[in-house]
Amino acid sequence: MQFSFYSKLLGSLALLGSVLTLQSNIAHAQANVANYPSKTVKMIVPLTPGSGADIAGRIVGKSLTEIWKQPVIVENRPGAGGLIGTGVVVNSDSDGYTLLVQSASYAANPAIYKKLPYDLKSLTDVSILGTSPYALVVSAESPYKSIKDLVDAAKAQPGNIPFASAGVGSSTHLAAEYFNQTMGIKMLHVPYKGSPEAIQETIAGRTAYYMAPLQTAIGQIQGGKVRVLGLTSATRSEIAADIPTIAEQGFPNFEIGLWVGVWAPSATPKGILQKINTDINKALQEPEVKTAYAKAGITIKLMNLAETEKFVRSEINKYSKIAKDAGIEPQ
Repeated sequence: MQFSFYSKLLGSLALLGSVLTLQSNIAHAQANVANYPSKTVKMIVPLTPGSGADIAGRIVGKSLTEIWKQPVIVENRPGAGGLIGTGVVVNSDSDGYTLLVQSASYAANPAIYKKLPYDLKSLTDVSILGTSPYALVVSAESPYKSIKDLVDAAKAQPGNIPFASAGVGSSTHLAAEYFNQTMGIKMLHVPYKGSPEAIQETIAGRTAYYMAPLQTAIGQIQGGKVRVLGLTSATRSEIAADIPTIAEQGFPNFEIGLWVGVWAPSATPKGILQKINTDINKALQEPEVKTAYAKAGITIKLMNLAETEKFVRSEINKYSKIAKDAGIEPQ
């Protein structure tokens, strides 16, 4: 009888200890959310400096530094179409202090690689920083003066004329493949380390064209170093109202855009994810951010966590279809 009493007492104490531990953990987690961020936040951009994601990330990061009263550092980790930098975030602590800032390449990669070095479920969608069209650019000295000129040349030499991208599996790669597919042409893909390199090679005439993010190419466009044959948006851009869209040149359904998003390790507390999303949306409405975005040709897209997740899933499906229809074999 006495043994039974002590056994029950020990069981009750163990249960009480578990409850107290749970309450302590909950309180600790709530404190972490309330105090976030309490130190430097690192944004990993898995692309080169000057890329679309890098530009948007630095603009928003500067504003978040002021909102959070903590440093927000942008760190470039390019390579393998963004896979290297993405892997850094996947393997980081799930505390909200290491975030991924990536372009639509995040959605394009699964369509190109048979096996990613990480599971998509290892990351969770946090926010969309903005969208912009691609500008199909050729060298200012290029013989191609229109979309028709480029398409006619490609049809005359199927598979021989090169086009540039910011890397295998990047969004610029699949945007170009979508263009080639729509036009019924075959061209030779030449991947580079990032957008700056792809643009320079196109300026030099070593590739026929590059599907450049508008914010990346705007300086070369305004400086007369490249010629834009068309934008990939449905309507003209405010920052480049004199440049026609590809759609208005006889391809009314042609539309594909670049976007930049933010991700965090999937085990990051929901409260921290919500705070990051809310504060990014707050930053996007700051006058300085709006002005910088306007100059770069970036359109603001305010989305909550659920809307962001829905958008990213739809983009993954879209790029998968583009790759399949283009006959791209996963590597």
